[in-house]
Amino acid sequence: MTQTTRARPRDTAASEFGIGLATASVLVVDDEPGIRNFIMKILRPVVGRIEQAANAEAASRLLDANHYDIVILDNVMPGTTGLEWLGEQRKLGFFADTILITAFADMDTAIEAMRAGAVDFVLKPFRSNQILNAVARCVDRVNLRRENYLLKHELASGNTQVRARLLGSSPEIAQIRATLERAAPLPTPVLLTGDTGTGKEVGARALHLMSDRAEKPFVPINCATISGESIEADLFGRILQDPAGRTVRQDGLFMNANGGTLFMDEIIELPHPVQASLLRVIEHQRVRPVGSSREVPLDLRFIFATNGDLLAAVSDGRFRADLFHRINVLNVQMPKLKDRIGDLKELALMFIQQISQSLGVSPLALSEGVLLHMSRYDWPGNVRELRNLVERSLIVGEWPAEFAATGSDAEVAAVDSLAAVERRHILTVLDACDGNRAEAARRLGVSRKTIDRKCAMWND
Repeated sequence: MTQTTRARPRDTAASEFGIGLATASVLVVDDEPGIRNFIMKILRPVVGRIEQAANAEAASRLLDANHYDIVILDNVMPGTTGLEWLGEQRKLGFFADTILITAFADMDTAIEAMRAGAVDFVLKPFRSNQILNAVARCVDRVNLRRENYLLKHELASGNTQVRARLLGSSPEIAQIRATLERAAPLPTPVLLTGDTGTGKEVGARALHLMSDRAEKPFVPINCATISGESIEADLFGRILQDPAGRTVRQDGLFMNANGGTLFMDEIIELPHPVQASLLRVIEHQRVRPVGSSREVPLDLRFIFATNGDLLAAVSDGRFRADLFHRINVLNVQMPKLKDRIGDLKELALMFIQQISQSLGVSPLALSEGVLLHMSRYDWPGNVRELRNLVERSLIVGEWPAEFAATGSDAEVAAVDSLAAVERRHILTVLDACDGNRAEAARRLGVSRKTIDRKCAMWND
């Protein structure tokens, strides 16, 4: 009976304040042991990690060695005030949200606290729910700030149309899907290679969704589009002075992606000076923002991609050999669309459905004739070119002349008939053989008479 009574406050607190607290790390800085112990007793059941410091010096040592999401700080302490200590720490690199504890509710203290960077303050004497509410507000504020940052980043990078469905049943895609499933639960970096438009980001998102980080952020970065002058600050964050002389912290993409997956596309374009910093982040899972003397621990899954030749870049001195070997643990080569023609129908039908709904236009029929013309095309732009073709055709209301069907071809159903698959495959091979039926029969492993009979049947 006693055990149940003790467990109930933990369950109630967890349900009332959400699961976000369960991963938060908190540092309590107060010179009064009674207050420290009271706060520790309140928060220990609901936060991920909590530590305490009796003075500013001890708190500084803890900050040098650890990262905290939230610092609960007493303002009146021997030697220096909490606000003075906070201002000093922000210049060194202070990456926590601060809740100030104060016995004074005057406006001057509140203004000073906000200027020093405190996000909330609690008046003494306080009750347990006041501390819990303040910490929960901090966690909500951090999550909202991160979501807004990542949403703006995704909108600016134009990735809103990318979907994480790795479609297709061809042997090539089936093998890639099996490889990603094996890699999903592991922390190993993955390098996706392949031509432009082959779906490297789709593969990265699929890997993220297969992993235990699926509910955490997936942050794509195109290294070719980030400004060379600001790339370190954009990636690692920075500390700078605002016009009023206050120290301002700006979290970068790495810190905002913490806990999730970071996808770095066009990694071959990453400036050489930044490559050493990236190597350190991958190996140690810690990042040092620009202008900071402290490192911040990270928990990130790294996925990289390029359509360039990384080995050639290493030979030319444009890419560090040690970074190449660190990211090239598991290399997944995304196939060209022409090498997975069997997936054309599924991809085209998906694009027709998605884009017609998005644009509010009527879908186009995907007939056997259209699909046959598509299967004969080389697709230099791969899956991205197919998507663009579908969108352009939906806008004008018809397929281009080179893809349009001739005659009364039946519309392709969601599942092909065996006869339709056979016809499309034989005609595709014939086209590849420039109409040479003997060569086509040899490639297909059938007799020349079989090819003649099929062609005669289709021409009737």
